[in-house]
Amino acid sequence: MRVPRVYLDQPLQTGAELALDKAAAHYLVSVLRLRANDALLVFNGSGGEYTAVLQAATNKQATITIGDHSTGVAPSPIRVVLAIGLSRGERMDWVVQKAVELGVNDVIPLFTERCEVKLKGERALKKLGHWQQIAISACEQSQRNDVPLIKPMLALSDFLASMAPPLDSELALLLDPTAEQSLSRTLLKASTPVNSIVLLSGPEGGFSAAEVALAQQKGLLSVGLGPRVLRTETAPLAALSIVQALLGDLG
Repeated sequence: MRVPRVYLDQPLQTGAELALDKAAAHYLVSVLRLRANDALLVFNGSGGEYTAVLQAATNKQATITIGDHSTGVAPSPIRVVLAIGLSRGERMDWVVQKAVELGVNDVIPLFTERCEVKLKGERALKKLGHWQQIAISACEQSQRNDVPLIKPMLALSDFLASMAPPLDSELALLLDPTAEQSLSRTLLKASTPVNSIVLLSGPEGGFSAAEVALAQQKGLLSVGLGPRVLRTETAPLAALSIVQALLGDLG
């Protein structure tokens, strides 16, 4: 049976005995069905993972003993930031989960002209927390030890205004179904080794002509993904797969 992996927002050290909070105890005992003396793996996002053994356990209280540290799965050699227009329903949940599995480092949700999602105040904070938990769960499942950050929502114009000119080792790319240059060709033709990429992906209905022009004025290169127009939840995942296959650790 596969040993479960659990993220803990606590300092971890070999030999330490940790009392877990109520939520973590409930997850281990009631969700994962672990019992005393069961083995698990734990990580906190600071690098590597630890073996651990569950000691006393109820659905409200649990104690674990931390064992040996190992480096586990290394982060991808290519750093990727995904800035994406907000979408309705579970589409954004899906993008966050799969993007984390595909090695994204940061996700920035964007308000755009054609965005139909209206979030602010407490609702926005609650949604960010929800997406961050999805990212953590995706790390647990995919063996990642580095936890991506779901950053606060921004208007597209504010995001573009905050961008610094890319360095020689960086690329800032706009996913555009009308672009003449493909993403794969752009990556293969890069004049210097690339270690960091920003992918800007549109909402349902895509970016407006004015938004595309603004992004291009800020130095983003328009790239396409092939002859078919992909949905808002499909395009960034296809792009991430291409990036990881050509420059990262996929395949």
